[in-house]
Amino acid sequence: MSGGAILIRPLRPDERAAWEPLWNGYLTFYETAVSRDVTDTAWRRMHDPAEPMFGLGAYANGALVGIVHYLFHRSFWAIGNYCYLQDLFVAESARGKGAGRQLILAVEQAARAAGASRVHWLTKEDNRAARALYDTLADSPGFIQYRKLF
Repeated sequence: MSGGAILIRPLRPDERAAWEPLWNGYLTFYETAVSRDVTDTAWRRMHDPAEPMFGLGAYANGALVGIVHYLFHRSFWAIGNYCYLQDLFVAESARGKGAGRQLILAVEQAARAAGASRVHWLTKEDNRAARALYDTLADSPGFIQYRKLF
C-alpha cells in the first residue's frame, strides 16, 4: 500500500478469493476457527438481499486490504434497529493507514442511512492497537460480555 487513497465499497460476489484470506486472518487473530459450511453460509448471506448482513471492503491500489461485516437487529431499547459491527480486519501491511477507521465510518454511515439508532461492536480487552482507534470513534460502555456456546 503506497500512499494511494483508500476506497470503501461493498464486497462483490466475485471477490471471495480476495475476501477469504482476510476472513481467515481475522479468525487466526482471535485464535478461533469456523467450519467451511459457516464460511460458505456467511459469504452467501452477505450477498443475499433478504438478509440483514453486509460486508464492505477497503481497497488500496485496487487490492482488498481490509474487511468489515455488519448486521442489523432489533432492540427492546429503541425503535430503530441497532447495527452490530461484527468483524473488522485489516491486513498487517495496511494497518495504521486509515483503512480501519474508514471501514468503521462507512458502517456508521450505512447504519444512519438505514435508520439505526446505534452502531456497537466488541473487541478483546488486550487488543490495544484496535482499542486505540476505537477510543477515538466511540464510547466504551464498560460492559463485560458473557456467552454460552451451543
